Amino acid sequence: MKNLGIFAVCWLILFACGDKNEDQCAFVPETSSIKIDLPFESLEDSLPVISSKAELVGFLDRHRGMRDLFFNRSAYPNDSVFINALYNLYVNPHIDTLLIETHQVFGKGEELKRQFEKAFINLRYYYPQFKLPRVQTAITGFEGSDLFLSDSLIIVGLDYFLGDKARYRPKMYDYMLRRYNKDFIVPSVVLLTGIDSHFNRINTDDKTVLADMIAYGKAYYFTKQMLPCVSDSILIGYTKKEMEGSKKYESLIWSRFIEDEVLFTTSHIVKQKYIAERPKTVEVGEDCPGRIGTWIGWQIVKKYMSSHPNVTLQQLMEMQNAPMLFKESGYKPKIVKVPGKEKA
Repeated sequence: MKNLGIFAVCWLILFACGDKNEDQCAFVPETSSIKIDLPFESLEDSLPVISSKAELVGFLDRHRGMRDLFFNRSAYPNDSVFINALYNLYVNPHIDTLLIETHQVFGKGEELKRQFEKAFINLRYYYPQFKLPRVQTAITGFEGSDLFLSDSLIIVGLDYFLGDKARYRPKMYDYMLRRYNKDFIVPSVVLLTGIDSHFNRINTDDKTVLADMIAYGKAYYFTKQMLPCVSDSILIGYTKKEMEGSKKYESLIWSRFIEDEVLFTTSHIVKQKYIAERPKTVEVGEDCPGRIGTWIGWQIVKKYMSSHPNVTLQQLMEMQNAPMLFKESGYKPKIVKVPGKEKA
């Protein structure tokens, strides 16, 4: 068994020091000439006031994307079962509590709309042909999705994002639940946009961990350009302490990747350890956050862009050759002695 204690102690020492460095904004484009009219529908009041199944059917017929994709109609055996389940959900008294708390957190949705508009204006700056999607908000009783995203439609289940003071919260692990507050909605949507193949070109034949790291790294870089002053910890979903620890011990993290020959393996198990959703990457250290491979991918992409100032965001997102991007980035933290690798 690897001795991970040294790394854990080092990380805890860092945490005790607190956060010393604030995130800096990325490049903020001049967008005053870009005007948009974002289609934004606040539907959270509509479903709880429905008084009959016929009204519910009428509402869903008018909002078929919400019916078929957000509430996943196909998961039910027939329309009758689907309508009965949804109707019983919205006549349940706890929906009133969710609705009240949703209004307390989001008001009438003006601030959320403004955040979406700011991100989409920046997207139009980089991609003038970008077509605005419709944005709809709703409350779900945690039976629908938290977010649905397509080229033409975004649906947000606001009750998922009420924060840690909400009376009702979705059932999930605490390390995931902390990302379910209002600050994460727009960054999550933009990140999902940045990972989509419409913007983020990848070589589908390259199954290596490195290829996945670079794909995520490009998506995080993309998201930072659309939301240049949003904290990096919000974009990746780390606590500020986890972010500071990752920066402080970047060389040690990288050394573990090299020692364990992570980059060029195609092993699904290794991807689960370093890329997939987990509370911690214990292979690196007990206090190392999960998905640390995606964070390293982000650092590689940032290093590439800083050393290639003439490369545009659009050109970066078109790059499919992950090994070439990695090589040309010059990303090479110092290799240090990895705890647990000492010879007996």
